[in-house]
Amino acid sequence: MFVKLAQFVTIMVYVLVAGVMWGTWLSLGRTMTEYDATTFLADGKHMIANLATVMAALMISAVVLGLVVVIALFRRGSAVAGWLALAGLALMVGVLVVTLAVEVPIDNDINKWTVDTLPTYWMAIRSRWAAFHTLRTFLSLGSVAALIGAALTYGPPARPHQESVG
Repeated sequence: MFVKLAQFVTIMVYVLVAGVMWGTWLSLGRTMTEYDATTFLADGKHMIANLATVMAALMISAVVLGLVVVIALFRRGSAVAGWLALAGLALMVGVLVVTLAVEVPIDNDINKWTVDTLPTYWMAIRSRWAAFHTLRTFLSLGSVAALIGAALTYGPPARPHQESVG
């Protein structure tokens, strides 16, 4: 029962992470490179304020829970489900790495900017953010797919076949 509950909770957290990534990519990421400076800064600062703390908690939780599921699956002898869960975890770690290495530093810069203090190369930075956001969006969707695959593959350990007497 523990494994199924852990898988369920982890899938929900992975879906929340991927949902934010997908929603941002679908609604803004594909068009934000066309925004003027004022719109870009206003939208960017609102999104950072709304998402930074929530996403930090969700992404860290996703990695920790994903690790718990991977360990539980391998300990229960479910190799296929374990490898699928490990693939999902690796993809989620990729999301976290891209976020911390690329997106957060850009967000920190955006938070400091005003229309008057924008660097001359702000459009290149905006394009870099959008490109890496696309990458992490699809990494997060892959992590959900792999974890769901693990859940669908996992079954309780096989019981030895008992012959009926009689």
